[in-house]
Amino acid sequence: MEVIVIIAQLLLGLSILVGVHEAGHFFTARWFKMRVEQFALGLPPQMFGLNFLPSKLFSIKRGETEYLLSPVPLGGYVKIAGMMDESSDTDQLASEPQPWEFRSKPAWQRLIVMLGGVVVNVITGIVIFGMLMFIYGDEYLPAKEAKYGIVASETAQKVLGLQTGDKILKVNGKAIENFADVASSNTLLNSGSYYTIDRNGKQMDVAIPDKLLDVLSDKKNPQPFITPRLPFSVGAVAKPEKPGFLAGLIMKIKGEEPVVKQSAAQKIGLQPDDKIVNINGTPIRFFDELQTILKANKSKKEDLTISRNGTEKQVSPQRDSSGAWGFHPKSE
Repeated sequence: MEVIVIIAQLLLGLSILVGVHEAGHFFTARWFKMRVEQFALGLPPQMFGLNFLPSKLFSIKRGETEYLLSPVPLGGYVKIAGMMDESSDTDQLASEPQPWEFRSKPAWQRLIVMLGGVVVNVITGIVIFGMLMFIYGDEYLPAKEAKYGIVASETAQKVLGLQTGDKILKVNGKAIENFADVASSNTLLNSGSYYTIDRNGKQMDVAIPDKLLDVLSDKKNPQPFITPRLPFSVGAVAKPEKPGFLAGLIMKIKGEEPVVKQSAAQKIGLQPDDKIVNINGTPIRFFDELQTILKANKSKKEDLTISRNGTEKQVSPQRDSSGAWGFHPKSE
């Protein structure tokens, strides 16, 4: 079912892009008083050798233009009178150009019509981006919100000597407002850059070596360089995994009942906003602590303490063969 939804979303998005593109050709042609014979969304199946299918699913004529919907949702077209392409009427082109035809218009008008689709696509992209920025804004993590310090990757520990829990106060002597400035290209490319950090109440400067950017660009080190350290709680819990459409159909044909797989999080009844506060006697507060201990305990038994609305309970889950838990963290 998910595959069908994804395909439908893809086709809908493609149809919107094609529709606004062809509208660019359509409106510029009409602006210069050219006759538009057809405005189509979709392509006729005959182009793909599917002659047994109808050439159009729906059509309506308004004025000189036929608006139609074709069965193959992989494109569209605008047919402008006098435009020479694979759909041109050769008899029409053999006659004298008419005032309403594309071929009778000045070159600059023809150019605008040809570019109309691309221009409208660009404008559409700008409008969509502007709307997203208006609705969601330019979101970033203020440096002051990273009050619990950083999670230092293996690279940050080895190359710079940073430690998880360090608080980065300044970059090159300047207080940072956006946490992203910590690992920005301006910071890493400038020779002589340095961090001012707070480690257990003591301030110190940490030099950023020139070779750091080369180390970070190495594909063998895909992990994030420095990330903010944040408390966490359980976010979304994965839904029970049902067999795929084909696998489920085969099981039904065999008379078998499709088995719904549950993750470890589902089996112990983990819910959004729950907190895992202890694993095998080790207190857990930050997500990096949870990751570290879960990785170390992948093949061991785990005793968890879960806090929910101030009430704690102990569970002993069994992870699946992949070691996955089946939930996403939610940073606080």
